[in-house]
Amino acid sequence: MLVTGYQLAAARALIGLKRATLARRANVSADDVAGMEAAKAGPIGGAVEHVQAVQAALEASGVEFLNHGQPGVRLRNGADGAASIAVEDLNSENDE
Repeated sequence: MLVTGYQLAAARALIGLKRATLARRANVSADDVAGMEAAKAGPIGGAVEHVQAVQAALEASGVEFLNHGQPGVRLRNGADGAASIAVEDLNSENDE
């Protein structure tokens, strides 16, 4: 299942991940992520592998993608989003 741009943007916001950080984790460019998110509800342009890589990176951070009539996102049971911050991404802005 390929996700929508709205789902990617919502998932990234749900776990508080910056676009550049997600891009690095998915091994794509931040411009690629921005382009995917800009697709909104329509088909996402670009390489399917890039979309799948971004989706996989978000899922590894605890996001679950839903497509039960209306696409959505939520945190997986037991996921609190805190695990989404890698050690190299820790800074004074996300220090809790």
